[in-house]
Amino acid sequence: MNFSTLLLFGSFPEVIMAPAQGEQGNLFISLIPIILIFVVFYFLLIAPARKKQKKLQEMIKNLKNGDRVVTSGGIYGTVVGISDQIIQLRIADKIKIDVAKNAIVGLVSHEEATES
Repeated sequence: MNFSTLLLFGSFPEVIMAPAQGEQGNLFISLIPIILIFVVFYFLLIAPARKKQKKLQEMIKNLKNGDRVVTSGGIYGTVVGISDQIIQLRIADKIKIDVAKNAIVGLVSHEEATES
């Protein structure tokens, strides 16, 4: 063992030796915490977000004329026209705007609609 090896690895010659046959089990055991973290993230973050996105897509798919909606920009309006990618909203008397379907973030309930 030369001087540069001692500087690099200190006084631990077992570090530079090849791993023994039984070391393969340690690799799997060391990966278990990473796998558990991924599982926790999936159930706490990914799965609820996917569920919410599916619910929103289903709501947008079932929109019909007369539904009161809110956009991601905070604009409240009543649906007066629907095409493939565009929804036409009436936001005031004789004022209609076109918005992208993915800009719709929710339906407005009757209670909220009567307050505004």
